[in-house]
Amino acid sequence: MTISKKPLIIGCIVSWLIIIITFMFLARSFDIEVLFILWLIGILIIAELIDTRYVRPGYARMIMIIAGAGTVLFGIIVLRKVWVILYG
Repeated sequence: MTISKKPLIIGCIVSWLIIIITFMFLARSFDIEVLFILWLIGILIIAELIDTRYVRPGYARMIMIIAGAGTVLFGIIVLRKVWVILYG
Protein backbone atom coordinates (compact mmCIF):
# COMPACT_ATOMS: atom_id res chain seq x y z
CA MET A 1 0.00 0.00 0.00
CA THR A 2 1.43 3.35 -1.03
CA ILE A 3 0.58 6.66 0.51
CA SER A 4 -0.19 9.53 -1.85
CA LYS A 5 2.10 12.50 -1.40
CA LYS A 6 -0.42 14.99 -2.74
CA PRO A 7 -2.38 15.53 0.53
CA LEU A 8 0.90 15.66 2.45
CA ILE A 9 2.22 18.39 0.14
CA ILE A 10 -0.95 20.45 0.48
CA GLY A 11 -0.84 20.09 4.26
CA CYS A 12 2.80 21.17 4.37
CA ILE A 13 2.18 24.26 2.25
CA VAL A 14 -0.90 25.27 4.25
CA SER A 15 0.85 24.76 7.60
CA TRP A 16 3.90 26.72 6.35
CA LEU A 17 1.65 29.64 5.32
CA ILE A 18 -0.22 29.56 8.64
CA ILE A 19 3.10 29.70 10.54
CA ILE A 20 4.33 32.62 8.41
CA ILE A 21 1.09 34.60 8.77
CA THR A 22 0.95 33.93 12.52
CA PHE A 23 4.46 35.27 13.06
CA MET A 24 3.73 38.29 10.86
CA PHE A 25 0.64 39.17 12.88
CA LEU A 26 2.48 38.61 16.16
CA ALA A 27 5.22 40.96 14.97
CA ARG A 28 2.55 43.39 13.69
CA SER A 29 4.35 43.75 10.38
CA PHE A 30 2.37 42.16 7.56
CA ASP A 31 4.18 42.58 4.24
CA ILE A 32 2.88 40.80 1.15
CA GLU A 33 6.32 40.69 -0.48
CA VAL A 34 7.88 38.96 2.53
CA LEU A 35 4.93 36.55 2.62
CA PHE A 36 5.44 35.77 -1.08
CA ILE A 37 9.18 35.20 -0.70
CA LEU A 38 8.74 32.90 2.31
CA TRP A 39 5.97 31.03 0.47
CA LEU A 40 8.30 30.60 -2.51
CA ILE A 41 11.03 29.23 -0.27
CA GLY A 42 8.56 26.69 1.11
CA ILE A 43 7.42 25.68 -2.39
CA LEU A 44 11.01 25.25 -3.57
CA ILE A 45 11.90 23.11 -0.56
CA ILE A 46 8.83 20.92 -1.02
CA ALA A 47 9.49 20.62 -4.77
CA GLU A 48 13.02 19.46 -4.03
CA LEU A 49 11.91 16.97 -1.40
CA ILE A 50 9.26 15.29 -3.59
CA ASP A 51 11.48 15.10 -6.65
CA THR A 52 11.82 11.50 -7.78
CA ARG A 53 14.55 10.11 -9.94
CA TYR A 54 12.73 8.29 -12.74
CA VAL A 55 9.00 9.02 -12.50
CA ARG A 56 7.44 12.45 -12.12
CA PRO A 57 3.71 12.55 -11.23
CA GLY A 58 1.44 15.26 -12.62
CA TYR A 59 1.24 17.20 -9.38
CA ALA A 60 5.05 17.35 -9.20
CA ARG A 61 5.13 18.92 -12.65
CA MET A 62 2.56 21.51 -11.56
CA ILE A 63 4.59 22.36 -8.47
CA MET A 64 7.64 22.90 -10.69
CA ILE A 65 5.60 25.21 -12.95
CA ILE A 66 4.34 27.16 -9.91
CA ALA A 67 7.88 27.35 -8.55
CA GLY A 68 9.14 28.65 -11.90
CA ALA A 69 6.44 31.31 -12.06
CA GLY A 70 7.22 32.26 -8.47
CA THR A 71 10.90 32.59 -9.31
CA VAL A 72 10.05 34.94 -12.19
CA LEU A 73 7.88 37.04 -9.85
CA PHE A 74 10.71 37.05 -7.30
CA GLY A 75 13.02 38.42 -9.98
CA ILE A 76 10.51 41.18 -10.75
CA ILE A 77 10.30 42.09 -7.04
CA VAL A 78 14.10 42.26 -6.80
CA LEU A 79 14.35 44.40 -9.94
CA ARG A 80 11.68 46.74 -8.59
CA LYS A 81 13.53 47.09 -5.27
CA VAL A 82 16.82 47.79 -7.08
CA TRP A 83 15.07 50.37 -9.26
CA VAL A 84 13.71 52.15 -6.17
CA ILE A 85 17.16 52.17 -4.56
CA LEU A 86 18.91 53.50 -7.64
CA TYR A 87 16.34 55.96 -8.98
CA GLY A 88 14.07 56.55 -6.24
